[in-house]
Amino acid sequence: MFDWMAWTTPVAVFFTCIVLLLVALTVWQIRSPSLTRKGFLPIETTRGDRIFIGLLGAAYINLVFVGINGKLMEWFRLEQEPSVWISFVISMLFVLLVLRRG
Repeated sequence: MFDWMAWTTPVAVFFTCIVLLLVALTVWQIRSPSLTRKGFLPIETTRGDRIFIGLLGAAYINLVFVGINGKLMEWFRLEQEPSVWISFVISMLFVLLVLRRG
């Protein structure tokens, strides 16, 4: 069924983190409904808006990283492609930044 997707460890960890984040935010929303607020994003957002924006950004960060892996090897004269764990950490930091300060 899932043969079309490369289920590597980083991919599984990434999707597991997303599922856990959504479950945690659902419980948090039930216990304490969010209010709109203004952060560094140019719009007033709720907690759900910020997680949606953060997850979109995380997906784009990972896609860009995969897309420029060859160039990174060329620019830095690496013998092998950089690990996708780098993009995972960057994307999760981005999600946390948007959730916290967005």
